[in-house]
Amino acid sequence: MAAPAKPLALTLGEPAGIGPDIAIAAWLRRRELGLPAFYLLGDAALIAQRAKTLGAEIRIAAVSPGEAAAAFAEALPVVATGERATAGPGKPDASSAPAALASIRQAVADVRAGRAGAVVTNPIAKSVLYRAGFRHPGHTEFLAELAGIDGHVPQPVMMLWSPRLAVVPVTIHVSLRDALTQLTSDLISSTVRIVAAELKSRFGIARPRIAISGLNPHAGEDGSLGHEEQTVIAPAIKGLRNDGIDARGPLPADTMFHEAARNTYDCAVCMYHDQALIPIKTVAFDDAVNVTLGLPFIRTSPDHGTAFDIAGTGKANPASLIAALKLASRMAAVNT
Repeated sequence: MAAPAKPLALTLGEPAGIGPDIAIAAWLRRRELGLPAFYLLGDAALIAQRAKTLGAEIRIAAVSPGEAAAAFAEALPVVATGERATAGPGKPDASSAPAALASIRQAVADVRAGRAGAVVTNPIAKSVLYRAGFRHPGHTEFLAELAGIDGHVPQPVMMLWSPRLAVVPVTIHVSLRDALTQLTSDLISSTVRIVAAELKSRFGIARPRIAISGLNPHAGEDGSLGHEEQTVIAPAIKGLRNDGIDARGPLPADTMFHEAARNTYDCAVCMYHDQALIPIKTVAFDDAVNVTLGLPFIRTSPDHGTAFDIAGTGKANPASLIAALKLASRMAAVNT
């Protein structure tokens, strides 16, 4: 008999945002949707108060990670992190940053210790964290530091995944000017190698097909609209193909994302943030999932922000969190 799947560790996110709302909404739909067992890392009192604000009839069980799976059917399991959260809906306070960061740290510790099957993160408010001294560009970079071993920090790769399209930007949260400076053949190559390896190991795709975009309009039009395709991108693709990776391109970005084109590849690797995220948010706005590749554990997240304006109103859509929980469970099953 196979061992039961480990529960997923779900972080609190920004306490004043919609993280608590969508966690509660997802748990309430656990039977209807057949959701995998998860536990929420945070302050049980805050979750109870948010459920009251939302008018949600819900039981909350203060548990350890080892007790979460058994509790999940009848109560939302909440594992304490030692940090209280006192922020009201839409109103972050001095407790917000410590509570959000403690939840992330504990989730990573749990999955690395084998207490959880994967990390699923609720949205954080970077501006709130920055005011508290947070020095990372975002979630992804913080997780990479937590994943480090003996001072080595892995290269994190951000994938946005949906059943209809998966995309990866080579450069992420930097200005377009800085993206052009950062873009190198080595960075493209290392990014695609991570994508190819994890599509095999965590998505179960035996021979991943990876489409690689150009940078300039019409992929440079043979150098008349830019030279990066010839001097930066094509050399990376040549090296990848020489190593047996099915890498295709550089392709014009404006013709890569219609339905017929999407059917020819498993993931599109693009040169900068908006080149990748605009198409997926167009075709899969509600159910796209943020996946961090390149880490020694599985991490998924809803592909949206904290939505302070609707926190505590009952208007938050849990679809992306539900998709993130299902994908994390699927990846954990492939990875075992």
